[in-house]
Amino acid sequence: MKTETMDSLTLAQIDQVIEQESIVCVYLYTPICGTCQLAGRMLEIVKELFPHITFCKTDINYIPERAVEWNIESVPCLLLFCNGKLAKKIYAFHSVPYLYETIKSFL
Repeated sequence: MKTETMDSLTLAQIDQVIEQESIVCVYLYTPICGTCQLAGRMLEIVKELFPHITFCKTDINYIPERAVEWNIESVPCLLLFCNGKLAKKIYAFHSVPYLYETIKSFL
C-alpha cells in the first residue's frame, strides 16, 4: 500500500489495511472541499517522512456508515489507527510540522 501518493481505498480495503498494519493513517475528505485539498497536499509531504507507515484516503461520501461509527464531525479528518484501534482524530491540519510531530508521537 505504500506508493508515491496516498491510495484512495474502498471501505473493505481500509478495513483490511487497518487489520494488517500496526500504524495506519486514513485521510477522510470530500472532493469539493477546498480545505481538504490543502490538507491533502500537506499529508503528501508528511507521508514522505514516514515511508514505513501506511497512508490512505477515502471520500467520506462513500462510507457514511463508517463515518457514523467513527463519529466523524467534519472533513478534512485524519484518523490514526494503532494495532487496529482508532487512536486519534485530527481535524485541524495546522502545519506540516504539527502533523509530523503528532504522527511521530505514536511510533
